[in-house]
Amino acid sequence: MDAYFAGMLLGLAMITPIGPQNIFLINQGFTFGIPRVFVAVVAAGVCDTVLISLGGAGTSAVLERIPGIKEFLLAAGVVFLTYLAVKSFRSRPEHFDQSTPPEMRWHRVVGQCASVTILNPHSVLDVVGILGVAIAAQDPAHRPVFAAGTVSASWLWFTLLALGASTLRRWLTPHRRVWIDRGSGFLLLVFAALFAGELVRS
Repeated sequence: MDAYFAGMLLGLAMITPIGPQNIFLINQGFTFGIPRVFVAVVAAGVCDTVLISLGGAGTSAVLERIPGIKEFLLAAGVVFLTYLAVKSFRSRPEHFDQSTPPEMRWHRVVGQCASVTILNPHSVLDVVGILGVAIAAQDPAHRPVFAAGTVSASWLWFTLLALGASTLRRWLTPHRRVWIDRGSGFLLLVFAALFAGELVRS
C-alpha cells in the first residue's frame, strides 16, 4: 500500500497543474455534461495509462536516442495548440444554444483528446521519462503496484475535473461560455508560446 500511495501522490503532483489536457476535459464537461463527458475521461485515462506503461517499460531511454524527437513534438504542439486557441476565440453565443443539447461525435472527442495528449511534449517526455525513472527506481516486486498508483491518480483527477465542470455547466449562459472559451484560448496560446520558446532554445 505504501508503494501504491506513493505512486498516486507522484501521479497527482504531475497531473494536477493546469495544462492542455486539463483544459480540454474542463471544456468537455461544460459542453456535454454527465454522462457524455465520460467519453473524454476514458480517452484521457487510456492515453495516460499507455504513456505510464511505456515509461515503466523503459521507453524513455529509447526516446532519448531518437534525434529531433523533442523538437518535433514541440513544433507539433505549437501548431495544434494554436489551432485549438483560434477555434476557441471564434466561439459565439449562438454556438451554445441550450435548448438543443450539442451532438457528441465520440470519435472526434477521442481523437482530440489523443492529439492534446500526444502533441504535448511534456505529456510524452515528462510522463514517460519522469514516471518511467520513478517506476524503475522501485523494488522489482513493487513496480506494478507503484505504476498502478500513478495510473489511478490520472483516472481520479480526470473524473473529478469532469464532474466539477459538468456541475458548473447549469450556471453557464451562452455569453459566459464564450468568455470561458476565450480564457481557454488564451491559456492554450500561452502554452503554445512556451513550447515555441523552448523549441527556439533547443
